[in-house]
Amino acid sequence: MNLKTYLTAICVYLPILLNAQMQQMNAGEIAAGIEKLSVKGSALYIAAHPDDENTRLLAYLAKELKVRTGYLSLTRGDGGQNLIGNEQAELLGLIRTQELLAARRTDGAEQFFTRANDFGFSKTADESFKIWGKEQILADVVWVIRNFKPDVIITRFPEDSRAGHGHHAGSAILAKEAFYAAADPKRFPDQLKYVKVWQAKRIVWNTFNFGGTNTTSADQLKIDVGLFNPALGKSYGEIAAISRTNHKSQGFGSALQRGESFEYFSHVAGEPAKTSLFDGIDIKYKGNVHINPANALQELLVLKKQTKDGAFNHQLLDELILNSAGIWVEANTPENMYAFGDSIPIRIQGIVRAKTNFPLKVSLIIDRQKTIVLEPNKLSASDYKIAATEANWTQPYWLRETHGIGQFHIGNQALVGHPENPDQLSVKLKIVINDQSVELNCPVVYKSTDPIKGEKYQPLVIAPKVTATLSEKAYIFNSNLPKTISVQLKSFSNSTSGFVNPQLPTGWKSNPEKVAFTLARKGDEQTINFSIIPSNEAQRGNLSLQVNTNGTVSDRGLKIISYDHIPNITVFPQAIASVEKIDLKIVGKRIAYIDGAGDLVADALKQIGYEVTHLNEAQILASDLAGYDAIVTGVRLYNISTEVKNIQSKLLSYVKDGGTLLVQYNVSNGLKTQNIGPYPFKLANKRVTEEDAKVSFHSPEHPALNYPNKISQRDFEGWVQERGLYFPTEIDSKYSKILNMNDTGEPASDGSLIIADYGKGKFVYTSLVFFRELPAGVPGAYRLFANLLAPKQP
Repeated sequence: MNLKTYLTAICVYLPILLNAQMQQMNAGEIAAGIEKLSVKGSALYIAAHPDDENTRLLAYLAKELKVRTGYLSLTRGDGGQNLIGNEQAELLGLIRTQELLAARRTDGAEQFFTRANDFGFSKTADESFKIWGKEQILADVVWVIRNFKPDVIITRFPEDSRAGHGHHAGSAILAKEAFYAAADPKRFPDQLKYVKVWQAKRIVWNTFNFGGTNTTSADQLKIDVGLFNPALGKSYGEIAAISRTNHKSQGFGSALQRGESFEYFSHVAGEPAKTSLFDGIDIKYKGNVHINPANALQELLVLKKQTKDGAFNHQLLDELILNSAGIWVEANTPENMYAFGDSIPIRIQGIVRAKTNFPLKVSLIIDRQKTIVLEPNKLSASDYKIAATEANWTQPYWLRETHGIGQFHIGNQALVGHPENPDQLSVKLKIVINDQSVELNCPVVYKSTDPIKGEKYQPLVIAPKVTATLSEKAYIFNSNLPKTISVQLKSFSNSTSGFVNPQLPTGWKSNPEKVAFTLARKGDEQTINFSIIPSNEAQRGNLSLQVNTNGTVSDRGLKIISYDHIPNITVFPQAIASVEKIDLKIVGKRIAYIDGAGDLVADALKQIGYEVTHLNEAQILASDLAGYDAIVTGVRLYNISTEVKNIQSKLLSYVKDGGTLLVQYNVSNGLKTQNIGPYPFKLANKRVTEEDAKVSFHSPEHPALNYPNKISQRDFEGWVQERGLYFPTEIDSKYSKILNMNDTGEPASDGSLIIADYGKGKFVYTSLVFFRELPAGVPGAYRLFANLLAPKQP
């Protein structure tokens, strides 16, 4: 099978096997699908992140115009914030990928990505391109265009500062360049071994009026996309809101919208459109596709025999045949996880439930070897076995190799663009219906029955034989004293044994040097401990684990992400963590932590010796807070907590009586109270995105820079992703401004860290991204944070 055939095979039947379970269309959906057979147009929407897409327009294109519709998001949203948990970076990108796929199942579009990593906020497209590597990301956009073959390309953003984000503007620039490059055989010629050049008819910008910026105008193409679809019982505004609400990690629950709603389009390149996005494009298939829904199956089978045109939607035709025949198939396993080399028992089930007025013969051929005759309305089953190989590894393809800040490493061209692993374990099935056949790769899934939730499907996991998971991403030492490092082992196969030995940088020792283990049964877990000891010459570096199991060596840990609104996500990150010995003093140890949107700061504080107690709003109101040396609020607490207004007066009373309250960053929109501190200030969308931006000391004598740790410029080295975001402005004079910082070419900002004495205590507000720096093990961030937690100096 060549690459082009492979790409087609893995894409064709994804709409059928939603959530790894074949979805049966109802009569209305079959009728709508039959109507769509007579349409051959396509549109590709291009932007930068999950949530950038115009879901109302996507639904209108896919379900009203019935053209094939796709959304290409350059990134997976890895650099954003998480409102439902503490996952960050690549783990957050995995969550947002699944949220996007859920959104596409609602609005009817398909989902694509490039290898670009969302490294955080960027102020210019040039900065984005410098970090991403423009040419490689452009090649990915061209690859998607050459595969998808859109008649029309639509961008969400303009190419200039009105886009509001360097990634946004960059997506528009890349889309325009790719519009031309996809049609040029001299651009990315290596792709032409698998795909052909493609020239879209036009590219337009979907202008907008939001965020205080109105880019629409009366001379632009204007389309009402707020129509009502009686077959679906919803308007496209309602479908769009349901689609957008899937972005739960971003808190994008949306109200259903009804009534007319206009979208505007500005010409970018190609042939201008005057009355429709598809002006000059014949999107109607000219073949005979007049199907009577009452006799749909028989006529669809005849159509399949007669239709050989490459422009025809054969994917949809096969899907409609299966649904009209009432055919359901699945391949499931009795267990949810298997290891490389295991023989996986699979049960394949199938049934045909159509009532027809003509003879219907249906058989199911499994991997070209075994045939099952499907009798009307009788569930048939057959057992089968497949070997689990490393090629079917569950690890997301873009995370299988280490990557830099700008882009993921993807060694196989065939994988580019896919939202998920296309090489997941599957069974090749051929369904023969009378004299016609439909072929599909049926993913192998795990099915179980929950006593409360009922039947549940989850992805099958193919894993290394044993994983070794470190509890932290970074380990901080503030002396030469040893620290116990715990490692959680998990077996994915029976009768596994071996040993784990840590690899350490210069100046570090492990006691013992290796630990042996024996895990008798699949699923067994064991915790092993190492004592890690730094010397005076200990150098900063990485602790990594080697797991020797029955003659094989692995270096992978285990992380399972589980939320009700998306399938379980299982990843195998490298068993690696940074180790750092720092000069750190702390004063006051008892910390109360009020969780916000989700971060790992509390765990980081425990590492360096603080005693951290998590308190919720009810406990704050019921507790005597005087016993705590400091109280810390988690990120975005003042955005997400409906009770924060009720506890604010008690928190400030705690400060007045001599306590220290440290409030971490919040965004300016959606604050539950404007009175965050004892004296007024306002939050603004001001940020410093360059993680190595120069920092100067606005108040060099302030205790925050001197007690108990002397802070210097060196403490701002090695920061990750950014310095800070949503800085305060209009700051009351009673606050001390501690730091100045700015991105290149911009004036200095003094709002990243402000501190005020209030009564006997101290109030701290910081927009510095400690929630990124502390889990990353940045030494200076620990030293500065310890100073902020120290009690007010007399």
